[in-house]
Amino acid sequence: MLEIAVGAVSAVAVTFAGYCAMAPTSQFYGQTLVRGKNPRQLALTYDDGPNDPHTLRLLEVLAKHDVRATFFLIGRYVQQRPEIAREVALAGHALGNHTFSHPNLIFCSQTQTRIQLQECTRAIQDATGQTPKLFRPPFGGRRTSTLRIVRELGLTPVMWDVTGFDWNAHSSAAVEQKVMKETRGGSVILLHDGSHKQLGLDRSHTVAATDALLTRYKAEGYEFVTIAEMLGPGNARP
Repeated sequence: MLEIAVGAVSAVAVTFAGYCAMAPTSQFYGQTLVRGKNPRQLALTYDDGPNDPHTLRLLEVLAKHDVRATFFLIGRYVQQRPEIAREVALAGHALGNHTFSHPNLIFCSQTQTRIQLQECTRAIQDATGQTPKLFRPPFGGRRTSTLRIVRELGLTPVMWDVTGFDWNAHSSAAVEQKVMKETRGGSVILLHDGSHKQLGLDRSHTVAATDALLTRYKAEGYEFVTIAEMLGPGNARP
């Protein structure tokens, strides 16, 4: 019976640890930004770009609403589409590090993790002349050592509290409804302008949903800010 009990406890512990490594709002492995404190602010964030042509179409929508967002870029795509990364930067949006090739970092060694972050930062610097200060782990996966390396490299870890599940949505309305269901003041909203699987994946639903969400929430008096702005003066880390 003792062996059964010990095995059950071990299984629960492993399950809990795995959940905390992937759950976006968990702070078990270290502090991350999940949402802001200002109840009248929202932050739109986009992962997995740059992606031709949908990142550029998204920039047009954001410009129409005079809104700045935060783009977490994959380094290898930045190398392949540096002109799009430059357009994102020139439009005044915040740039974030999303690793070089989008691995799940809970399965990476510390050396591999450091290389992934450094190579992504280098790609963004080469393309835009900017050094990213923000980081989002692919799939949300992180461990204590992951976050330690992130901070050693001068990056602030950013998660989210709202997701549009746009990577498998069949319509912009579905993305919009998912976001509306979870959004509240201070929310960090996760959407995707690209895909970690390949360049050129269709993200038209995300573009259309962004237009609708901006129209709705701006009419309700919300201000859309970048993550850097949400962090406040000096962009202090969470």
